[in-house]
Amino acid sequence: MTCKEKILSNEYADLITDYVVADELSGTSPMDFCFHGIDDGYGVANVNRNMIPPMSIWYFGYSAIPALYGLMQIGDDIFNPENLAQTGSIRVQNPPLSLQGAGVVVGFVDTGIRYELDVFRREDGTSRIMAIWDQTIQDGEPPEGFLYGTEYTRAQIDNALQTDVPELSVPTTDTDGHGTQMASVAVGSILNQGLTFRGAAPQADIAVVKVKGAKQYLRDYYLIDDGASAFQENDIMEAVKYLERMAIALHRPVVIVLGIGTNLGSHNGTSPLASYLNSVARRRSRAVIVCGGNEGDKEHHYIGNIPDVVEIRVAQETKGFCLEMWGMLPDIYTIRVRSPGGETSQEIDFRSREDREVTFIFESTRILISNLIVERDSGEPLVFFRFEDPTPGVWNLQVYDAGEEQNGAGLFHMWLPITEFLETTVAFLKPSPDVTLTEPSNAERVITISAYDALSGSWFLQSGRGFTKGGNIKPDLSAPGVQVSAVLGQATGSCMAAAIAAGCVAQFLEWAVVDGNIPTVESRGIKSYLIRGADRPQNIMYPDNRWGFGQLNISGTFEVLARFT
Repeated sequence: MTCKEKILSNEYADLITDYVVADELSGTSPMDFCFHGIDDGYGVANVNRNMIPPMSIWYFGYSAIPALYGLMQIGDDIFNPENLAQTGSIRVQNPPLSLQGAGVVVGFVDTGIRYELDVFRREDGTSRIMAIWDQTIQDGEPPEGFLYGTEYTRAQIDNALQTDVPELSVPTTDTDGHGTQMASVAVGSILNQGLTFRGAAPQADIAVVKVKGAKQYLRDYYLIDDGASAFQENDIMEAVKYLERMAIALHRPVVIVLGIGTNLGSHNGTSPLASYLNSVARRRSRAVIVCGGNEGDKEHHYIGNIPDVVEIRVAQETKGFCLEMWGMLPDIYTIRVRSPGGETSQEIDFRSREDREVTFIFESTRILISNLIVERDSGEPLVFFRFEDPTPGVWNLQVYDAGEEQNGAGLFHMWLPITEFLETTVAFLKPSPDVTLTEPSNAERVITISAYDALSGSWFLQSGRGFTKGGNIKPDLSAPGVQVSAVLGQATGSCMAAAIAAGCVAQFLEWAVVDGNIPTVESRGIKSYLIRGADRPQNIMYPDNRWGFGQLNISGTFEVLARFT
Protein backbone atom coordinates (compact mmCIF):
# COMPACT_ATOMS: atom_id res chain seq x y z
CA MET A 1 0.00 0.00 0.00
CA THR A 2 0.98 3.62 -0.45
CA CYS A 3 1.19 5.87 2.60
CA LYS A 4 -2.10 7.50 1.55
CA GLU A 5 -3.78 4.10 1.48
CA LYS A 6 -2.36 3.25 4.91
CA ILE A 7 -3.66 6.53 6.36
CA LEU A 8 -7.16 5.67 5.15
CA SER A 9 -7.20 1.92 5.76
CA ASN A 10 -8.83 0.40 8.82
CA GLU A 11 -6.12 -2.29 8.63
CA TYR A 12 -3.54 0.26 9.77
CA ALA A 13 -3.52 1.72 13.26
CA ASP A 14 -2.87 5.44 13.66
CA LEU A 15 -0.47 6.20 16.51
CA ILE A 16 0.37 9.72 17.67
CA THR A 17 4.06 9.61 18.33
CA ASP A 18 7.33 11.50 18.15
CA TYR A 19 10.35 11.19 15.91
CA VAL A 20 12.23 8.95 18.32
CA VAL A 21 9.48 6.36 18.27
CA ALA A 22 9.37 6.60 14.46
CA ASP A 23 13.08 5.85 14.36
CA GLU A 24 12.48 2.83 16.59
CA LEU A 25 9.82 1.53 14.20
CA SER A 26 12.21 1.99 11.31
CA GLY A 27 14.72 -0.22 13.10
CA THR A 28 12.19 -2.98 13.75
CA SER A 29 12.19 -5.76 11.17
CA PRO A 30 9.87 -6.46 9.59
CA MET A 31 7.55 -3.48 10.27
CA ASP A 32 5.01 -2.17 7.80
CA PHE A 33 4.30 1.49 8.55
CA CYS A 34 4.36 5.08 7.29
CA PHE A 35 5.24 8.18 9.28
CA HIS A 36 4.61 11.88 8.70
CA GLY A 37 5.28 14.79 11.00
CA ILE A 38 2.83 17.38 12.32
CA ASP A 39 5.34 19.67 14.03
CA ASP A 40 8.64 19.37 15.89
CA GLY A 41 6.95 17.51 18.74
CA TYR A 42 4.37 15.25 17.13
CA GLY A 43 3.88 12.96 14.18
CA VAL A 44 1.57 10.12 13.16
CA ALA A 45 2.66 6.55 12.43
CA ASN A 46 0.29 4.33 10.43
CA VAL A 47 1.21 0.76 11.42
CA ASN A 48 -0.08 -2.55 10.10
CA ARG A 49 -2.42 -3.85 12.82
CA ASN A 50 -1.41 -7.45 12.11
CA MET A 51 2.11 -6.63 13.31
CA ILE A 52 1.22 -5.03 16.63
CA PRO A 53 -0.77 -6.07 19.73
CA PRO A 54 -4.42 -5.01 20.18
CA MET A 55 -5.02 -1.45 21.36
CA SER A 56 -3.87 -1.03 24.96
CA ILE A 57 -2.77 2.06 26.86
CA TRP A 58 -0.35 -0.15 28.81
CA TYR A 59 1.44 -1.26 25.64
CA PHE A 60 1.27 1.86 23.46
CA GLY A 61 0.86 4.61 26.05
CA TYR A 62 -2.31 6.60 26.59
CA SER A 63 -1.54 9.58 24.36
CA ALA A 64 -0.36 7.40 21.43
CA ILE A 65 -3.90 6.09 20.81
CA PRO A 66 -5.89 8.92 19.19
CA ALA A 67 -8.78 10.12 21.30
CA LEU A 68 -12.10 10.51 19.51
CA TYR A 69 -13.92 13.85 19.51
CA GLY A 70 -17.61 14.56 18.98
CA LEU A 71 -19.73 17.57 18.04
CA MET A 72 -20.78 20.05 20.72
CA GLN A 73 -24.23 21.14 19.53
CA ILE A 74 -27.77 20.45 20.66
CA GLY A 75 -30.11 20.16 17.95
CA ASP A 76 -37.18 27.76 13.98
CA ASP A 77 -35.84 29.83 11.43
CA ILE A 78 -36.40 33.57 12.04
CA PHE A 79 -33.15 35.52 12.22
CA ASN A 80 -32.63 37.16 15.61
CA PRO A 81 -29.52 39.35 16.06
CA GLU A 82 -29.88 39.50 19.86
CA ASN A 83 -27.02 37.11 20.57
CA LEU A 84 -24.57 39.13 18.46
CA ALA A 85 -25.85 42.38 19.93
CA GLN A 86 -25.29 41.03 23.43
CA THR A 87 -21.54 40.65 22.74
CA GLY A 88 -21.17 44.15 21.28
CA SER A 89 -20.25 42.70 17.89
CA ILE A 90 -22.86 44.62 15.87
CA ARG A 91 -21.85 47.89 17.52
CA VAL A 92 -18.21 47.27 16.58
CA GLN A 93 -19.23 46.41 12.98
CA ASN A 94 -20.66 49.90 12.58
CA PRO A 95 -18.86 53.29 12.53
CA PRO A 96 -16.70 54.65 13.97
CA LEU A 97 -14.76 51.37 14.37
CA SER A 98 -16.32 49.58 11.36
CA LEU A 99 -14.57 46.31 12.18
CA GLN A 100 -15.96 43.34 10.25
CA GLY A 101 -12.95 41.01 10.19
CA ALA A 102 -11.48 42.29 6.90
CA GLY A 103 -8.00 40.89 6.27
CA VAL A 104 -8.44 38.12 8.86
CA VAL A 105 -8.82 34.41 8.07
CA VAL A 106 -11.16 32.37 10.25
CA GLY A 107 -10.53 28.63 10.00
CA PHE A 108 -13.03 25.93 10.94
CA VAL A 109 -12.17 22.33 11.85
CA ASP A 110 -15.53 20.63 11.61
CA THR A 111 -18.00 18.78 9.37
CA GLY A 112 -17.39 20.93 6.29
CA ILE A 113 -19.38 23.80 4.78
CA ARG A 114 -22.18 24.32 2.28
CA TYR A 115 -20.11 26.73 0.24
CA GLU A 116 -22.87 27.62 -2.23
CA LEU A 117 -24.97 29.51 0.36
CA ASP A 118 -25.26 33.29 0.11
CA VAL A 119 -23.90 33.83 3.63
CA PHE A 120 -20.47 32.73 2.40
CA ARG A 121 -20.40 34.99 -0.66
CA ARG A 122 -19.53 38.60 -1.43
CA GLU A 123 -22.07 41.00 -2.88
CA ASP A 124 -20.84 40.17 -6.40
CA GLY A 125 -21.61 36.48 -5.82
CA THR A 126 -18.01 35.28 -5.53
CA SER A 127 -16.97 33.13 -2.61
CA ARG A 128 -15.37 34.38 0.60
CA ILE A 129 -13.93 30.90 1.14
CA MET A 130 -10.18 30.79 0.48
CA ALA A 131 -9.89 27.00 0.53
CA ILE A 132 -11.59 23.82 1.67
CA TRP A 133 -9.60 20.71 2.59
CA ASP A 134 -12.06 17.82 2.51
CA GLN A 135 -10.34 14.89 4.21
CA THR A 136 -13.14 12.56 3.12
CA ILE A 137 -12.71 12.91 -0.68
CA GLN A 138 -9.74 10.97 -2.07
CA ASP A 139 -9.94 11.40 -5.86
CA GLY A 140 -8.52 14.95 -6.01
CA GLU A 141 -5.25 16.63 -5.09
CA PRO A 142 -4.49 16.90 -1.36
CA PRO A 143 -2.93 20.11 -0.01
CA GLU A 144 0.79 20.46 -0.53
CA GLY A 145 2.61 18.56 2.22
CA PHE A 146 -0.38 16.33 3.04
CA LEU A 147 -1.12 12.83 1.80
CA TYR A 148 -4.89 12.44 1.83
CA GLY A 149 -8.12 14.26 1.10
CA THR A 150 -8.77 16.88 -1.57
CA GLU A 151 -8.15 20.63 -1.49
CA TYR A 152 -10.49 23.01 -3.30
CA THR A 153 -9.21 26.53 -3.95
CA ARG A 154 -11.16 29.77 -4.15
CA ALA A 155 -10.79 29.79 -7.93
CA GLN A 156 -12.29 26.29 -8.18
CA ILE A 157 -15.15 27.26 -5.87
CA ASP A 158 -15.88 30.45 -7.84
CA ASN A 159 -15.92 28.52 -11.11
CA ALA A 160 -18.30 25.99 -9.60
CA LEU A 161 -20.64 28.73 -8.38
CA GLN A 162 -21.04 29.97 -11.98
CA THR A 163 -22.51 26.62 -13.02
CA ASP A 164 -26.03 25.30 -12.56
CA VAL A 165 -24.83 22.35 -10.49
CA PRO A 166 -21.76 23.46 -8.45
CA GLU A 167 -21.36 20.10 -6.71
CA LEU A 168 -20.42 18.42 -9.98
CA SER A 169 -17.07 20.23 -10.09
CA VAL A 170 -16.58 20.87 -6.34
CA PRO A 171 -18.37 17.94 -4.66
CA THR A 172 -17.53 18.80 -1.05
CA THR A 173 -20.48 19.62 1.21
CA ASP A 174 -21.65 19.46 4.81
CA THR A 175 -24.25 16.73 5.21
CA ASP A 176 -24.39 17.21 8.99
CA GLY A 177 -24.78 21.00 8.99
CA HIS A 178 -22.73 21.57 12.14
CA GLY A 179 -19.75 23.18 10.42
CA THR A 180 -22.01 25.33 8.22
CA GLN A 181 -23.85 26.66 11.24
CA MET A 182 -20.60 27.41 13.07
CA ALA A 183 -19.21 29.30 10.08
CA SER A 184 -22.40 31.29 9.49
CA VAL A 185 -22.55 32.48 13.09
CA ALA A 186 -18.88 33.49 13.14
CA VAL A 187 -18.42 34.99 9.67
CA GLY A 188 -21.75 34.99 7.80
CA SER A 189 -22.22 37.82 5.29
CA ILE A 190 -24.62 40.68 5.93
CA LEU A 191 -27.75 39.92 3.90
CA ASN A 192 -30.53 42.42 3.25
CA GLN A 193 -28.74 45.08 5.35
CA GLY A 194 -28.66 42.68 8.30
CA LEU A 195 -32.39 42.00 8.37
CA THR A 196 -32.02 38.52 6.87
CA PHE A 197 -28.66 37.52 8.29
CA ARG A 198 -25.28 38.61 9.59
CA GLY A 199 -22.37 36.95 11.34
CA ALA A 200 -19.94 38.50 13.80
CA ALA A 201 -17.16 39.05 11.22
CA PRO A 202 -18.95 39.36 7.86
CA GLN A 203 -15.88 40.43 5.86
CA ALA A 204 -13.41 37.86 7.15
CA ASP A 205 -12.02 35.29 4.76
CA ILE A 206 -12.91 31.66 5.45
CA ALA A 207 -10.90 28.44 5.47
CA VAL A 208 -12.46 25.05 6.17
CA VAL A 209 -11.27 21.56 6.97
CA LYS A 210 -13.86 18.81 6.75
CA VAL A 211 -12.47 16.17 9.10
CA LYS A 212 -12.85 12.55 8.04
CA GLY A 213 -14.68 10.11 10.30
CA ALA A 214 -12.81 7.87 12.72
CA LYS A 215 -11.62 4.44 11.63
CA GLN A 216 -13.79 1.52 12.70
CA TYR A 217 -11.11 -0.14 14.85
CA LEU A 218 -10.96 3.00 17.03
CA ARG A 219 -14.74 3.24 17.22
CA ASP A 220 -14.73 -0.39 18.37
CA TYR A 221 -11.95 0.26 20.88
CA TYR A 222 -13.82 3.17 22.46
CA LEU A 223 -17.21 1.38 22.15
CA ILE A 224 -18.84 4.34 20.43
CA ASP A 225 -22.48 4.33 19.32
CA ASP A 226 -22.72 3.47 15.62
CA GLY A 227 -24.75 6.59 14.82
CA ALA A 228 -22.41 9.09 16.46
CA SER A 229 -20.10 11.41 14.55
CA ALA A 230 -16.55 10.81 15.79
CA PHE A 231 -13.24 12.29 14.66
CA GLN A 232 -9.69 11.17 15.38
CA GLU A 233 -7.30 13.34 17.34
CA ASN A 234 -4.55 12.99 14.73
CA ASP A 235 -6.85 14.11 11.87
CA ILE A 236 -7.82 17.18 13.91
CA MET A 237 -4.14 17.94 14.50
CA GLU A 238 -3.52 17.65 10.75
CA ALA A 239 -6.39 20.10 10.17
CA VAL A 240 -4.88 22.63 12.57
CA LYS A 241 -1.51 22.19 10.85
CA TYR A 242 -3.16 22.99 7.50
CA LEU A 243 -4.67 26.22 8.84
CA GLU A 244 -1.41 27.20 10.52
CA ARG A 245 0.50 26.70 7.26
CA MET A 246 -2.03 28.92 5.53
CA ALA A 247 -1.35 31.68 8.07
CA ILE A 248 2.39 31.43 7.42
CA ALA A 249 2.01 31.43 3.63
CA LEU A 250 -0.40 34.37 3.54
CA HIS A 251 1.18 36.46 6.34
CA ARG A 252 -2.35 36.98 7.64
CA PRO A 253 -3.83 36.81 11.13
CA VAL A 254 -5.74 33.56 11.60
CA VAL A 255 -8.45 32.51 14.05
CA ILE A 256 -8.86 28.74 14.47
CA VAL A 257 -12.13 27.62 16.04
CA LEU A 258 -13.07 24.13 17.26
CA GLY A 259 -16.63 23.17 18.08
CA ILE A 260 -15.74 19.61 19.09
CA GLY A 261 -14.77 17.91 22.33
CA THR A 262 -14.29 14.72 24.32
CA ASN A 263 -14.42 13.57 27.94
CA LEU A 264 -11.29 11.49 27.40
CA GLY A 265 -8.16 12.93 28.93
CA SER A 266 -6.66 14.38 32.09
CA HIS A 267 -8.77 17.56 31.95
CA ASN A 268 -5.56 19.47 32.54
CA GLY A 269 -4.86 20.18 28.87
CA THR A 270 -2.03 17.66 28.49
CA SER A 271 -3.23 15.70 25.43
CA PRO A 272 -1.30 15.83 22.14
CA LEU A 273 -4.04 17.98 20.57
CA ALA A 274 -4.10 20.38 23.51
CA SER A 275 -0.31 20.66 23.49
CA TYR A 276 -0.28 21.33 19.76
CA LEU A 277 -2.99 23.98 20.07
CA ASN A 278 -0.90 25.65 22.77
CA SER A 279 2.09 25.79 20.45
CA VAL A 280 0.00 27.35 17.66
CA ALA A 281 -1.68 29.84 20.00
CA ARG A 282 1.74 30.98 21.19
CA ARG A 283 2.58 32.43 17.77
CA ARG A 284 1.89 36.05 16.86
CA SER A 285 -1.28 36.94 14.96
CA ARG A 286 -2.91 33.66 15.99
CA ALA A 287 -5.96 32.92 18.10
CA VAL A 288 -7.39 29.52 18.98
CA ILE A 289 -11.01 29.37 20.19
CA VAL A 290 -12.39 26.17 21.75
CA CYS A 291 -15.88 25.50 23.09
CA GLY A 292 -16.25 24.11 26.61
CA GLY A 293 -18.73 21.38 25.69
CA ASN A 294 -22.25 20.58 26.88
CA GLU A 295 -21.53 18.08 29.64
CA GLY A 296 -22.38 20.22 32.68
CA ASP A 297 -25.65 18.45 33.50
CA LYS A 298 -25.00 15.05 31.93
CA GLU A 299 -23.94 13.17 35.11
CA HIS A 300 -20.75 11.94 33.46
CA HIS A 301 -18.22 13.21 36.01
CA TYR A 302 -17.50 11.94 39.52
CA ILE A 303 -15.14 13.22 42.23
CA GLY A 304 -14.23 10.79 45.02
CA ASN A 305 -11.87 10.17 47.93
CA ILE A 306 -10.51 6.76 48.83
CA PRO A 307 -12.03 4.63 50.21
CA ASP A 308 -15.13 5.16 48.09
CA VAL A 309 -17.88 3.29 46.27
CA VAL A 310 -18.76 4.76 42.87
CA GLU A 311 -22.22 3.89 41.55
CA ILE A 312 -22.92 3.89 37.80
CA ARG A 313 -26.41 3.48 36.36
CA VAL A 314 -26.49 1.60 33.05
CA ALA A 315 -29.66 1.53 30.95
CA GLN A 316 -31.10 -1.40 29.03
CA GLU A 317 -29.55 -2.28 25.65
CA THR A 318 -26.24 -0.57 26.34
CA LYS A 319 -23.66 -2.30 24.13
CA GLY A 320 -20.68 -0.91 25.97
CA PHE A 321 -18.86 2.15 27.22
CA CYS A 322 -15.46 3.37 28.39
CA LEU A 323 -14.60 4.98 31.69
CA GLU A 324 -11.46 6.79 32.81
CA MET A 325 -10.26 7.24 36.37
CA TRP A 326 -7.55 9.85 36.93
CA GLY A 327 -5.86 9.86 40.31
CA MET A 328 -3.39 12.13 42.00
CA LEU A 329 0.20 11.59 43.08
CA PRO A 330 1.45 9.89 45.18
CA ASP A 331 -1.66 7.73 45.76
CA ILE A 332 -1.85 4.11 44.61
CA TYR A 333 -5.27 2.55 44.09
CA THR A 334 -6.90 -0.86 44.19
CA ILE A 335 -10.34 -1.58 42.74
CA ARG A 336 -13.13 -4.13 43.03
CA VAL A 337 -16.06 -4.27 40.64
CA ARG A 338 -19.56 -5.27 41.79
CA SER A 339 -22.17 -6.15 39.18
CA PRO A 340 -25.90 -5.28 39.40
CA GLY A 341 -26.49 -8.96 40.25
CA GLY A 342 -24.20 -8.79 43.29
CA GLU A 343 -21.10 -10.57 42.00
CA THR A 344 -17.84 -8.95 43.12
CA SER A 345 -14.51 -9.25 41.33
CA GLN A 346 -11.23 -10.00 43.00
CA GLU A 347 -9.18 -7.07 44.16
CA ILE A 348 -7.21 -5.44 41.33
CA ASP A 349 -4.12 -3.74 42.74
CA PHE A 350 -2.14 -2.98 39.55
CA ARG A 351 1.17 -4.10 41.02
CA SER A 352 1.76 -5.91 37.75
CA ARG A 353 1.55 -3.75 34.64
CA GLU A 354 -0.43 -6.00 32.31
CA ASP A 355 -4.04 -5.39 31.31
CA ARG A 356 -6.70 -7.15 33.39
CA GLU A 357 -9.92 -8.85 32.34
CA VAL A 358 -12.89 -9.16 34.69
CA THR A 359 -15.68 -11.64 33.97
CA PHE A 360 -18.61 -12.93 36.02
CA ILE A 361 -20.39 -16.26 36.51
CA PHE A 362 -23.93 -14.93 36.14
CA GLU A 363 -23.26 -11.92 33.91
CA SER A 364 -22.23 -11.80 30.25
CA THR A 365 -20.33 -8.57 30.88
CA ARG A 366 -16.63 -8.43 30.11
CA ILE A 367 -14.54 -5.61 31.60
CA LEU A 368 -11.03 -4.83 30.37
CA ILE A 369 -8.96 -2.67 32.70
CA SER A 370 -5.67 -0.97 31.84
CA ASN A 371 -3.54 0.96 34.26
CA LEU A 372 -0.69 3.45 34.06
CA ILE A 373 1.02 4.34 37.33
CA VAL A 374 2.40 7.41 35.53
CA GLU A 375 0.68 8.58 32.35
CA ARG A 376 3.40 10.18 30.24
CA ASP A 377 1.92 13.59 29.39
CA SER A 378 0.11 14.38 32.65
CA GLY A 379 2.42 12.51 35.04
CA GLU A 380 -0.64 11.20 36.87
CA PRO A 381 -2.06 7.71 37.53
CA LEU A 382 -4.72 6.53 35.10
CA VAL A 383 -7.09 3.55 35.07
CA PHE A 384 -8.97 2.89 31.81
CA PHE A 385 -12.09 0.66 31.80
CA ARG A 386 -13.91 -0.91 28.83
CA PHE A 387 -17.33 -2.34 29.74
CA GLU A 388 -18.49 -4.72 27.00
CA ASP A 389 -22.14 -5.87 27.00
CA PRO A 390 -22.81 -4.43 30.50
CA THR A 391 -25.75 -5.83 32.46
CA PRO A 392 -28.35 -3.07 33.00
CA GLY A 393 -28.64 -1.76 36.52
CA VAL A 394 -26.27 -0.17 39.02
CA TRP A 395 -22.59 -1.09 38.88
CA ASN A 396 -20.30 -0.41 41.83
CA LEU A 397 -16.62 0.45 41.56
CA GLN A 398 -15.07 0.06 45.01
CA VAL A 399 -11.89 2.16 45.20
CA TYR A 400 -9.37 1.61 48.02
CA ASP A 401 -5.77 2.43 48.78
CA ALA A 402 -3.19 -0.19 47.89
CA GLY A 403 -2.50 -1.23 51.47
CA GLU A 404 0.62 0.90 51.67
CA GLU A 405 1.12 4.12 53.60
CA GLN A 406 -0.78 6.81 51.76
CA ASN A 407 0.58 10.34 51.96
CA GLY A 408 -1.67 11.85 49.29
CA ALA A 409 -5.13 13.34 49.49
CA GLY A 410 -6.81 10.21 48.12
CA LEU A 411 -8.68 12.28 45.56
CA PHE A 412 -9.66 10.90 42.16
CA HIS A 413 -11.86 11.85 39.20
CA MET A 414 -13.86 9.65 36.83
CA TRP A 415 -15.33 10.56 33.45
CA LEU A 416 -17.78 8.70 31.24
CA PRO A 417 -17.96 9.41 27.48
CA ILE A 418 -19.69 12.49 26.10
CA THR A 419 -23.43 12.09 25.55
CA GLU A 420 -23.04 11.85 21.76
CA PHE A 421 -20.94 8.68 22.11
CA LEU A 422 -23.51 6.77 24.21
CA GLU A 423 -26.53 5.10 22.63
CA THR A 424 -28.33 4.85 26.01
CA THR A 425 -28.11 6.42 29.44
CA VAL A 426 -24.94 5.70 31.39
CA ALA A 427 -24.51 8.01 34.38
CA PHE A 428 -23.07 8.36 37.88
CA LEU A 429 -25.67 8.28 40.65
CA LYS A 430 -23.80 11.01 42.56
CA PRO A 431 -22.20 13.13 39.83
CA SER A 432 -20.37 16.44 40.04
CA PRO A 433 -21.20 19.20 37.51
CA ASP A 434 -17.78 20.79 38.03
CA VAL A 435 -14.65 19.97 36.00
CA THR A 436 -16.89 19.07 33.05
CA LEU A 437 -15.22 21.17 30.36
CA THR A 438 -14.45 18.86 27.46
CA GLU A 439 -10.96 18.47 26.06
CA PRO A 440 -9.12 20.26 24.44
CA SER A 441 -10.70 23.32 26.08
CA ASN A 442 -8.51 22.86 29.16
CA ALA A 443 -5.40 23.82 27.15
CA GLU A 444 -3.74 26.79 28.81
CA ARG A 445 -3.27 29.19 25.92
CA VAL A 446 -6.49 28.65 23.97
CA ILE A 447 -9.51 30.88 24.56
CA THR A 448 -12.11 28.64 26.18
CA ILE A 449 -15.76 29.69 25.87
CA SER A 450 -18.74 28.51 27.91
CA ALA A 451 -22.37 29.34 27.06
CA TYR A 452 -25.20 31.36 28.56
CA ASP A 453 -28.69 32.43 27.46
CA ALA A 454 -28.59 36.00 26.14
CA LEU A 455 -32.37 36.46 26.34
CA SER A 456 -32.65 35.64 30.04
CA GLY A 457 -29.08 36.41 31.08
CA SER A 458 -28.99 33.05 32.85
CA TRP A 459 -26.36 30.35 32.77
CA PHE A 460 -26.87 27.58 30.19
CA LEU A 461 -27.22 24.59 32.48
CA GLN A 462 -25.74 22.10 30.03
CA SER A 463 -22.58 24.09 29.38
CA GLY A 464 -19.36 22.58 30.70
CA ARG A 465 -17.90 24.00 33.92
CA GLY A 466 -14.36 24.48 35.15
CA PHE A 467 -11.94 24.68 36.57
CA THR A 468 -9.37 22.23 35.21
CA LYS A 469 -8.60 19.16 37.30
CA GLY A 470 -5.46 20.90 38.50
CA GLY A 471 -7.36 24.07 39.46
CA ASN A 472 -6.27 26.29 36.56
CA ILE A 473 -8.81 28.93 35.52
CA LYS A 474 -11.11 27.71 32.75
CA PRO A 475 -13.34 28.71 31.04
CA ASP A 476 -11.92 32.10 30.12
CA LEU A 477 -15.16 33.78 29.10
CA SER A 478 -18.81 33.03 28.44
CA ALA A 479 -20.78 33.94 25.29
CA PRO A 480 -24.38 33.49 24.13
CA GLY A 481 -25.05 29.90 23.10
CA VAL A 482 -28.83 29.37 23.34
CA GLN A 483 -31.07 29.57 20.25
CA VAL A 484 -28.39 31.30 18.24
CA SER A 485 -29.51 32.25 14.73
CA ALA A 486 -27.50 30.24 12.20
CA VAL A 487 -27.99 29.84 8.47
CA LEU A 488 -29.76 26.47 8.77
CA GLY A 489 -31.96 27.51 11.68
CA GLN A 490 -31.41 28.29 15.34
CA ALA A 491 -28.88 26.16 17.19
CA THR A 492 -27.89 25.73 20.83
CA GLY A 493 -24.66 24.66 22.47
CA SER A 494 -21.26 25.84 23.56
CA CYS A 495 -20.04 25.53 19.96
CA MET A 496 -22.37 28.40 19.01
CA ALA A 497 -20.86 30.48 21.82
CA ALA A 498 -17.38 29.64 20.49
CA ALA A 499 -18.43 30.66 16.96
CA ILE A 500 -19.63 34.07 18.16
CA ALA A 501 -16.40 34.50 20.11
CA ALA A 502 -14.33 33.57 17.03
CA GLY A 503 -16.05 36.30 15.02
CA CYS A 504 -15.44 38.84 17.77
CA VAL A 505 -11.77 37.85 17.89
CA ALA A 506 -11.56 38.35 14.11
CA GLN A 507 -12.90 41.88 14.62
CA PHE A 508 -10.22 42.51 17.23
CA LEU A 509 -7.46 41.10 15.01
CA GLU A 510 -8.51 43.42 12.18
CA TRP A 511 -7.91 46.38 14.49
CA ALA A 512 -4.81 44.94 16.17
CA VAL A 513 -2.90 43.32 13.27
CA VAL A 514 -4.43 44.39 9.95
CA ASP A 515 -4.66 48.05 11.04
CA GLY A 516 -1.30 47.81 12.82
CA ASN A 517 -2.31 48.79 16.35
CA ILE A 518 -0.87 45.71 18.13
CA PRO A 519 0.77 43.69 15.32
CA THR A 520 2.51 41.16 17.61
CA VAL A 521 -0.54 40.12 19.62
CA GLU A 522 -1.16 36.37 20.12
CA SER A 523 -3.86 34.23 21.67
CA ARG A 524 -3.03 34.89 25.32
CA GLY A 525 -2.81 38.64 24.75
CA ILE A 526 -6.13 38.63 22.90
CA LYS A 527 -7.64 36.72 25.80
CA SER A 528 -6.43 39.37 28.24
CA TYR A 529 -7.91 42.21 26.18
CA LEU A 530 -11.24 40.38 26.00
CA ILE A 531 -11.20 39.80 29.76
CA ARG A 532 -10.61 43.52 30.33
CA GLY A 533 -13.74 44.38 28.40
CA ALA A 534 -16.03 41.60 29.63
CA ASP A 535 -19.29 42.28 31.44
CA ARG A 536 -19.24 41.01 35.03
CA PRO A 537 -22.55 40.91 36.93
CA GLN A 538 -21.96 42.04 40.50
CA ASN A 539 -23.34 38.98 42.32
CA ILE A 540 -20.53 36.66 41.14
CA MET A 541 -16.94 36.35 42.33
CA TYR A 542 -14.54 36.23 39.37
CA PRO A 543 -12.98 34.15 37.99
CA ASP A 544 -15.92 31.77 38.20
CA ASN A 545 -15.96 28.12 37.14
CA ARG A 546 -19.02 28.75 34.92
CA TRP A 547 -18.58 32.29 33.60
CA GLY A 548 -14.79 32.48 33.63
CA PHE A 549 -13.88 36.16 33.78
CA GLY A 550 -17.32 37.27 32.63
CA GLN A 551 -19.53 37.69 29.56
CA LEU A 552 -17.79 38.46 26.27
CA ASN A 553 -18.23 42.08 25.17
CA ILE A 554 -15.98 43.11 22.28
CA SER A 555 -17.36 46.64 22.38
CA GLY A 556 -16.34 46.82 26.04
CA THR A 557 -12.81 45.80 25.06
CA PHE A 558 -12.49 48.82 22.78
CA GLU A 559 -13.99 51.08 25.42
CA VAL A 560 -11.25 49.94 27.81
CA LEU A 561 -8.60 50.52 25.14
CA ALA A 562 -9.96 54.01 24.53
CA ARG A 563 -9.52 54.89 28.22
CA PHE A 564 -5.87 53.81 28.23
CA THR A 565 -4.72 55.42 24.95
